[in-house]
Amino acid sequence: MGGTFETRKGGGAAIALDEIEISILRSLAVQLLELIGPGAPEPAEDADPLAALFAEGPSEPPSDPALARLFPDAYGAPGGAAEAGVDAAELTARAAEFRRFTENDLRARKREDALAVVRSLDGLTPAGDGAAVLELAGELPLRWLGALNDLRLTIAARLDITEDDESAVLFRLPDDDPRKPMVMAYLWLGGLQETLIETL
Repeated sequence: MGGTFETRKGGGAAIALDEIEISILRSLAVQLLELIGPGAPEPAEDADPLAALFAEGPSEPPSDPALARLFPDAYGAPGGAAEAGVDAAELTARAAEFRRFTENDLRARKREDALAVVRSLDGLTPAGDGAAVLELAGELPLRWLGALNDLRLTIAARLDITEDDESAVLFRLPDDDPRKPMVMAYLWLGGLQETLIETL
């Protein structure tokens, strides 16, 4: 096992990670947590649970391109709306209403996925050969899958990658290009994501 997820006996997935890989994954997950931002404040003990369930979130899309990729509008671009007989103002209103009642929950889930990655990695100690085996069972493989996807989306937004074939062009960047480390992380995360999907 080296650098790719494999099936774990008893279900789940396992991967051997060295100290540098652990450090990079943890750093990226922490940065993702910072990007997503803090969670909603805990409701008071006497708060109405039903009201908390329907707490309203933002109605405007995020201005940061990476956050916009993580929290896209639920409805397509106005051009497609015209074909469906819906005007742009109506489409914008629908998207705002949908966002208002879903984004907080989506943010919480993405935050929990990234936290699961950080906590999993915090429990790892590389052995004498410099690697540690991370075993994911229960809900952890899906949490990791969500976090890996969110990390790739975030990096893709920073690199202006909108199609998979664009990453191949970036792979051929010269080593002195400042984007090269981010491209390598994007490709590595893609490999991890792919092998985790195959394992599951």
